[in-house]
Amino acid sequence: MKVMERESTLSAVKPFEIRFSEVDSMGVVWHGHYAKYFEDAREEFGRKYDLGYLMMYAKGYFEPLVELSFKYKHPLIYGMKPEIEVVYRPTLAAKIIFDYEIRDRETKEVFATGHSVQVFMDKNTYELVLSSPDFYEEWKQKWEVNV
Repeated sequence: MKVMERESTLSAVKPFEIRFSEVDSMGVVWHGHYAKYFEDAREEFGRKYDLGYLMMYAKGYFEPLVELSFKYKHPLIYGMKPEIEVVYRPTLAAKIIFDYEIRDRETKEVFATGHSVQVFMDKNTYELVLSSPDFYEEWKQKWEVNV
């Protein structure tokens, strides 16, 4: 039986600009940069909600990506000034799950959506951690995102 996951209210929005170095000869963002935009959004979320990578590392963990997907709706073009929203998705598993939306800052037209899953690894043994670390359970309680 699958447990339903509740919607999260934890999100962060990061404005950014499309730089010349991110586009191809047609002025369109190269698809590989979307992973960077998603990473920037995760870092913004970490700053806002005290779930940063250095803090988790200090607690003894790495958080590698095990799943990353994008859905392209419209091209991002050199000179655009979009924003990316990252939304935390609560789960019972020892994972950090996010959904993303890249959109125009003014019109809110959606350019791309995405999803990522990170797991916990012990930084000393490089072993996958199958139960949520204590600090993560405490974080979920603090922000009331337990499933």
